[in-house]
Amino acid sequence: MHALWDGFTEALRLIVTADPDLREIAWRTIVVSGSATLLALLVGVPSGYGLARGRFRGRTLLLSAVNTGMGMPPVVIGLVVWLLLVRSGPFGGLDLIYTKRAMVIAQFIIAVPLVVGFTAAAVQALPAELPDLLDVLGASRARKLWLIAREAHLGILAAVMAGFGGVVSEVGASMTVGGNLQGNTRVLTTAIVTETSRGQNADAMALGIVLFAMAFAVNLLLTLVQQRRLG
Repeated sequence: MHALWDGFTEALRLIVTADPDLREIAWRTIVVSGSATLLALLVGVPSGYGLARGRFRGRTLLLSAVNTGMGMPPVVIGLVVWLLLVRSGPFGGLDLIYTKRAMVIAQFIIAVPLVVGFTAAAVQALPAELPDLLDVLGASRARKLWLIAREAHLGILAAVMAGFGGVVSEVGASMTVGGNLQGNTRVLTTAIVTETSRGQNADAMALGIVLFAMAFAVNLLLTLVQQRRLG
């Protein structure tokens, strides 16, 4: 209990004094995880729609793969990305290992199955005759996709929250491919691991509270949008 209180007071001190190290790490966390989530949305939403509405051989297998990917341990994904990006790997010449771009790639792979799965579930919950009705009404392909996305907006917002929550809180993949380099690739989760290993429990707890507050703020904003649409 004492450590929790020390962490809380330290978090307040860091926030009130606008600690430069905290600001740098928090901003890097938002940039890396936000970029990965945005890329996952660009790929995952259309893919989720295609899986939900498509009828093709292997569809059930793909859905099973997506569902499996939603529970894949991040550290395993980090290991695979590391093997691909390390200098002896097939993409070693790109010099991406131990950079923020490598972290975005790993987090993107983590987030995509979550976005695809939630989007597919949301689209499948819509009336099956909706696309045919829109065709009869003369809606263009782009207009049809937009209208279906609006109808499935609650599930898509849930996909955003799941994708962002899944990557902003993971540590294994980020540390594996990013290296936890101070001033370069250190984010809140990897900083927490570092401070804990040093025995700086109060600092680690403070960073954890800041991470929780940041994730809560993002999800609160998305939830407000979601509930406003419901109202």
